[in-house]
Amino acid sequence: MKIYRPTTPGRRQMSVVDFSVLTKSKPEKRLTAGLRSHAGRNSQGRITVRHQGGGHKKQYRLVDFKQDKFEVPGKVVSIEYDPNRTSFIALVNYKDGDKRYILAPQNLKVGDAVLTSESAPFETGNRLPLSKIPLGTFIHNIELSPNKGGQLARSAGSSVQLLSREGGYANLVLPSSEIRRVQENCLASIGVLSNPEHNLVSIGKAGRSRWMGVRPTVRGSAMNPVDHPHGGGEGRQPIGLKFPKTPWGKHALGVKTRRKKKLSNKFIISRRKKK
Repeated sequence: MKIYRPTTPGRRQMSVVDFSVLTKSKPEKRLTAGLRSHAGRNSQGRITVRHQGGGHKKQYRLVDFKQDKFEVPGKVVSIEYDPNRTSFIALVNYKDGDKRYILAPQNLKVGDAVLTSESAPFETGNRLPLSKIPLGTFIHNIELSPNKGGQLARSAGSSVQLLSREGGYANLVLPSSEIRRVQENCLASIGVLSNPEHNLVSIGKAGRSRWMGVRPTVRGSAMNPVDHPHGGGEGRQPIGLKFPKTPWGKHALGVKTRRKKKLSNKFIISRRKKK
């Protein structure tokens, strides 16, 4: 973590991730694509997600979440920054000449070998089926369905612990403390993802949020009644309701939003614990 000297009010609070682990500044051109900013608007031009817009231009890095090059060894060429995600990414050069980006776990260095195989050694960055990984191992980029590509544990510093196996399923402890069943023939990568200090970063000033494409959030109580259920009143007033509401009049706190008949409910052994 890099903390600045307080030369200005914004700098006084600001901190950034230490990027000294990165080895390359520009991405592999073949593995990038254009990324349009929609500013939270749908195809009709209406805002469907608030507080989005502006921000710096970004190129999308084509990250290989499947890592399905079985039995083809690869070598890490560089560790790079990705503006579209919180963890770092690694450029891997495979023996057949192919190059791909993968999510970079902690302690993965340039020159390290990575392999996707049922018989791959239990080393950071290697990818195996859940049936072949020792119990208690910390893993990331886990598939929910075979050959679909990793969907669980893809953000900075996150990992999932392999708890047990029974009846063709593996039981996983997710970062949220939820315990979930996943088919044991799904693939997962070994290790904890890089950039664990991401959640300690202090933005420092409003302008830095705008660089990231985050627009200001206004309190409902500062609005007019036409704009928000909390709005209106002479001077500062309580919201005047038994419970807080969203701008669209729905309950804002303590309401379960998960569908009761969701198909994946049968795979959840234990729901997350309240903090």
